[in-house]
Amino acid sequence: MEAGESVAEDKKKVVIVGGGIAGLVSAFYLQKIILEDRLPIEIQLIESSHRLGGKLQTVRRDGYTIERGPDSFLAKKTSIIKLAKEVGMEGQLVPNATGKSYVLVNNKLHAMPGGSIMGIPTEIGPFITTGLFSVPGKLRAAADFILPRSESGKDQSLGQFFRRRLGDEVVENLIEPLLSGIYAGDIDQLSLMSTFPQFYEVEQKYRSLIMGMKRTTPSQPKQKDTVDKKKGGFLTFRTGLQSFVEAIEARLNPKIILKGHRVVKIIKSEHDYEVLLNNGESIKADTIIAATPHKITQSMFSDYRFFDPFKSVPSTSVATVALAFPEEAIKNDIDGTGFVVSRNSDYSITACTWTHKKWEHSTPKGKVLLRCYVGRAGDETIVDLSDDQIIKIVLDDLKRTMNITLNPDFSIVSRWKKSMPQYTVGHKQRLAKIQEHMKKELPGVFLAGASYGGVGVPDCIDQGEAAVQNVLEFLK
Repeated sequence: MEAGESVAEDKKKVVIVGGGIAGLVSAFYLQKIILEDRLPIEIQLIESSHRLGGKLQTVRRDGYTIERGPDSFLAKKTSIIKLAKEVGMEGQLVPNATGKSYVLVNNKLHAMPGGSIMGIPTEIGPFITTGLFSVPGKLRAAADFILPRSESGKDQSLGQFFRRRLGDEVVENLIEPLLSGIYAGDIDQLSLMSTFPQFYEVEQKYRSLIMGMKRTTPSQPKQKDTVDKKKGGFLTFRTGLQSFVEAIEARLNPKIILKGHRVVKIIKSEHDYEVLLNNGESIKADTIIAATPHKITQSMFSDYRFFDPFKSVPSTSVATVALAFPEEAIKNDIDGTGFVVSRNSDYSITACTWTHKKWEHSTPKGKVLLRCYVGRAGDETIVDLSDDQIIKIVLDDLKRTMNITLNPDFSIVSRWKKSMPQYTVGHKQRLAKIQEHMKKELPGVFLAGASYGGVGVPDCIDQGEAAVQNVLEFLK
């Protein structure tokens, strides 16, 4: 017994705070390495809510599979596919069906111009013929061919970068609805270097953004040669993203998971850390992965002033609204998979996905599933309205673009309060400075999650894996 106790005392303790996808992945990969290499390390995963997975939540109802948070991920980001194989979920991966997508400008749905990459034109024909922009707007965009490069290495807002290259009209009517939707942010505040550094790199290499994107994008087959239902560039799980979370959790030792407990403070002592919980208990840790939103991280480490910049980093509130209808409710169905809404339009919704067309597995035959988004930087009050009020506003908006004659069979409103961290200009530099201080003053503490190195599901998985490597390196 005594020998066993001494071995236990020699074990190092890793505490992972936050059971969203970044924290969950950290626990999974750390446990895997500990078992494979027989390392004397213990893990404790602490989550304040009563479930793991953060924004990855799925409702399965009446044959529907409805995502409350993100609905998919980029297929080219392979870390999530690798993890799916490891937890036996590879067979559940399905690609999206492709189809026309639209931008709603001046109360009219305009088809996305062919050959546009994130709103940047790479084919002249579709750009010249689209009704999205006026003739002066198109001529201003052509200035991209002669404008000089941006100042080397300097961060700037997405808005500043694209307005300079392509003009206000292209930005307002096409680029802003596409890019701001990803972050629910204000493109005139969002950092170019922290969100889409590839555009800066293309401009630096080719000078013209249009020419650079054309040269660096693989050529697509002509529309007439393609099948409408060709595979898209996104993947999801047939059984819902929550089933992926459940598959990861099922492979964790349940003894390492502590749900319904909130970390209120982390104190550094001479040789380790003390993690104080909201029930008055404390846990000793040799090293910590803080997989928490930036403001929670700052409050846990409130004794350290170098975390204070996190206080002023904004987070946007958003909501998703899923509406299920019988097929006959939609009288003038639209040929496509969804639309985004320009900010200068008189609409409350920011985008709508025709989920039954984009993800065929999500909806029973003879039914329609529309998923709308509300809330973005500077326009978040709608998220605080009642479900009935939000649903009425969304339906009123939808009826302006499509003839809907029946009430939905059911609706699901999902609110995400202060859940979308905004990578404002200078984000990378601020983060690097904080991590520099952490290395000196909080050795063995590492950050992971959407507030830091990318908001997508694969980005959070990458950060979780990187945190595990940092922990193992530190414990060496």
